[in-house]
Amino acid sequence: MNRRENLKLLFAGSLGTGLILTACSPEEKIADLSPKILGTPGGRVPEEIERDNALLSDKFLTEPEMALVSILVDIVVPKDAVSGSATEAKVPDYIEFMLKDQPANQTAFRGGLMWINSQAYERFSKSFAEISEGERMQIIDEIAWPEKAAKGMETGVKFFNLLRNMTVSGFYTTEIGFKDIGYVGNQPNVWDGVPQDVMDQYGLALDEKYLSVYLTPEGRGSIATWDDQGNLIS
Repeated sequence: MNRRENLKLLFAGSLGTGLILTACSPEEKIADLSPKILGTPGGRVPEEIERDNALLSDKFLTEPEMALVSILVDIVVPKDAVSGSATEAKVPDYIEFMLKDQPANQTAFRGGLMWINSQAYERFSKSFAEISEGERMQIIDEIAWPEKAAKGMETGVKFFNLLRNMTVSGFYTTEIGFKDIGYVGNQPNVWDGVPQDVMDQYGLALDEKYLSVYLTPEGRGSIATWDDQGNLIS
């Protein structure tokens, strides 16, 4: 099982237990990170919209840092035959927004980016963005598995955990991410009424005068009609 499949299983489990970090419907992308939020998506109150717009008008990560983040998030969730990559889902923009929304993570995140680059310079005399894919993975594989990480790599491990969590949260709360795991959100359920054996057990029965108008499995798509006295017609 590859890294992406592990992430999908972990996130699918979080959906089932209510641990998803940002609640959206499948039709509703996590955020339109354009310069302004004009409406009230998800029922946001004016104060929230004002705060979002203030955050969107500011910049935290520099262009080189955003370029590095784009490389890293695509290592976590690369493009495959099923769906696009993390950058195609605009995860770097999501991370930029979340770092401003949760400033307590800013120092650790920026420090982690510096740590990644320092490792690249020490080993290959180039920045992380300039080294080859194989060289990048030499560094990532040493911090991606906390239980296997060597002593002295704790800073990198903590940073990659933070990056991975933010990447997964961002990716799997977008339309691309929902489609990737086949998540369809709340769907109408089908109920065929109380089972006949249960009705018999308690000596109950449906009112015969309404049997002809009771909802049947075949008529689930029909809309009920009523007369002026509130009696069900069909």
